[in-house]
Amino acid sequence: MKYVDGFVLVVPKKNMKAYLRMAKLGEKLWRKHGALEYKECVGDDVNSKWGVRFPKMAKARRGEVVLFSFIVFKSRAHRDRVNARVMKDVAGSGDQWKEMPFDPKRMAYGGFRVIVGR
Repeated sequence: MKYVDGFVLVVPKKNMKAYLRMAKLGEKLWRKHGALEYKECVGDDVNSKWGVRFPKMAKARRGEVVLFSFIVFKSRAHRDRVNARVMKDVAGSGDQWKEMPFDPKRMAYGGFRVIVGR
């Protein structure tokens, strides 16, 4: 059964180029270690009239954009193996991951078991 790591975060608009560079490196890294899919999505139509709007949920401030990202794995065990390899790779790669173009304390993250879809 497939497994997904999901993220919602806010990035200052002025940091979007740096975030995009980081995201492209992340895609290469997770795919190198076996992730099936890696998606980074920037909010485009996030002010729905029903439910909680993403900017409100993410506590986005003026000048920030909301991103929704996800990585797909074969299973939770596969996710755990891939993420362990990614973290080992990141630890050995020097300072390129040291500065984040967003505040990681404001990021929501969780692992999700797929119940519908392939």
